[in-house]
Amino acid sequence: MRKFFTSESVTEGHPDKLCDYISDSILDSYLSQDKNARVACETVAGKGEIFITGEVTSTGNVNIEEVARNAIKEIGYFGKDIDIDYKTCKITVNMSKQSPDIALGVDSSLEDKQGENIESEGAGDQGIMFGFACDETKELMPLPISLAHKLARRLAEVRKNNIIDYLGADGKVQVTVEYEDNEPLRVDTVVVSTQHKDGIELDQIKNDVKENVINAVIPKELLDQDTKYFINPTGRFVIGGPLGDSGLTGRKIIVDTYGGYSRHGGGAFSGKDPTKVDRSAAYMARHIAKNIVANGYAKKCEIQFAYSIGVAKPVSIYVDTFGTGIISEEEIVEKINKKFDLTPRGIINYLDLQKPIFRETTNYGHFGKNNLTWEKFVEM
Repeated sequence: MRKFFTSESVTEGHPDKLCDYISDSILDSYLSQDKNARVACETVAGKGEIFITGEVTSTGNVNIEEVARNAIKEIGYFGKDIDIDYKTCKITVNMSKQSPDIALGVDSSLEDKQGENIESEGAGDQGIMFGFACDETKELMPLPISLAHKLARRLAEVRKNNIIDYLGADGKVQVTVEYEDNEPLRVDTVVVSTQHKDGIELDQIKNDVKENVINAVIPKELLDQDTKYFINPTGRFVIGGPLGDSGLTGRKIIVDTYGGYSRHGGGAFSGKDPTKVDRSAAYMARHIAKNIVANGYAKKCEIQFAYSIGVAKPVSIYVDTFGTGIISEEEIVEKINKKFDLTPRGIINYLDLQKPIFRETTNYGHFGKNNLTWEKFVEM
């Protein structure tokens, strides 16, 4: 049986990703001064303005506006006529301290209050988190999202290195992979929409992107005469970034994870410190799922954790190997419980999450990057 699956990625200049990057830059700035900082930072961007809101409880002293302007500059937004200018855009900061009601549950877990001697904070919120891995790529990620991220990253590379010197920072890509009997067979469709300077002919954009981006990323054996290409299909993409569309932190959660190939609990990552299990437990779930596959227990694995606010231990653990496991899912759950401390403090310590590492995660997916602690191999 043949099926088609599509995943999307975006460049770092996409308005939503710009907001994610600002939020994670602010988080990292606090963690660099105070490893115990509690941060939940949301950014909104639109029409040349940036609005930053949320909660921070920290001994650190961060110039939030300066951090935001530097983040916008790093991405490459300099021109107020076609996107946003880091020097002149209006930035409004509206931050407060973490709610004392939430802090009650985070500072001391329910288990501690009941005398169970659990040395961990409680979860910073209730919620469900999923982790996933499969053997389709060397990084144990689904092929469609892996290729989409590589194309989006390549768009930034050719722009910043002047290989294609007329591109703008905003862009989106989409990859459709054809599967046969659940194995990736070929790339069926590639969609690339990239911002560009005014006056550039569409044919030139198509040729340059095909040669320097698509052909440089997608292996030749996955492309054939029937592969379809849609490059800037509207014909023009000059105005971009927050001038072309609004942006918001946490609106690219499928891009951030598995491209829709696996389920998602609904919680965003960027701007949240690791006491927020939306982020840290999702990283841990990926780590465990990846190592179940890497250790040969299954070809494909999805894990779900569920947490209650103020409670340290997950209220449930779910494992699905989609019929590919060589041991039972019950045995895998036993291995997980035996090897890993899944309390917020246990995850934070195990993955070393109190360092300013989160800007590295913002763009091109939070998973599949070998330099991140949750991607490391461990024996199970």
